Amino acid sequence: MRKVVLSVLLSLLCIGFAFSQLDVQLSQYMFHTSEFNPAAVGEGNLIQVTGQQRFQWLGMPNAGQTTVLSINSPLKIGASTSGIGFKFIGDQVGLFTNTTGHLQYAFKKKLGEGVLSIGTDIGFVTIGFHGDSVKAHNISTGDYHDLTNDPEIPQVYVSGTSFDMNVGVFYSTPKLYAGLSYLHVNNPKVDWNELQFKQRGTLFATGGFNYTMEDPKYVLKPSMLFKTDFNTLQLDLSSRVEYNNKYWGGLSYRWGDAVVFLVGINLASGLGIGYAYDLPVSKIIMASSGSHEILMTYSFEYVFGKRTSKYKSIRIL
Repeated sequence: MRKVVLSVLLSLLCIGFAFSQLDVQLSQYMFHTSEFNPAAVGEGNLIQVTGQQRFQWLGMPNAGQTTVLSINSPLKIGASTSGIGFKFIGDQVGLFTNTTGHLQYAFKKKLGEGVLSIGTDIGFVTIGFHGDSVKAHNISTGDYHDLTNDPEIPQVYVSGTSFDMNVGVFYSTPKLYAGLSYLHVNNPKVDWNELQFKQRGTLFATGGFNYTMEDPKYVLKPSMLFKTDFNTLQLDLSSRVEYNNKYWGGLSYRWGDAVVFLVGINLASGLGIGYAYDLPVSKIIMASSGSHEILMTYSFEYVFGKRTSKYKSIRIL
């Protein structure tokens, strides 16, 4: 499986990339795989609560902000093991708003040294557009085009809600993981008065592994995230080093977009804090100082029927 993950990483290096769909962009994706793959819920033996706040391209008007909240837990019924969860995403970029909420479920089966999971999300997607904020800039496309009177652009704020469904598979062992998922299987459509907006489906592939160094206190954790809507592509390649299961630091490269600096710490009682700074490598650096992202994770075990709960710090791939 490690060879498979490495092969995917190397093959994707040969492709050029850009990505412009509404699915959120997160630099610390390796801590929150259930955000884009429902089969990743219930990994390990602990309840996991995760929150991320991203500030995109500071200095640019309407550059965007993203909030992601989730909770998931393993679920054991008899001899079978599953994972359940809930995630909420609030995203704003440009004049678009994108809000989603999903219930998550994953069926898990022991396979070899690891666990194979098959999962799904079901929920809603609400997409809005601030048509009343469109400004009439002179845009030359051969003839002058008046944006404010374009019948295809709403004149007021519009929004619509639609059913949304995601599916995924995920395989993990104590040393590695790999996953494949497809978001917006049903290509949800939202109505904006007389207009209609269609959410394009997106394919995600992710993988990573742990490599214990000569000094076992140091663990190297490379990972990758690839996504495409079959029209545009994006690839994140990451590597971080964790010390003594407590501190970590590393780098990511988002192809053609940014170099990402990662740092974090596992605190007592299952609390972890992470920070990422994206330094643009494109012409965007002329207009923005970069992007900032804050991550908080809380992992614990609740034992029903007892007065006390158990709290543990876990190692996240």
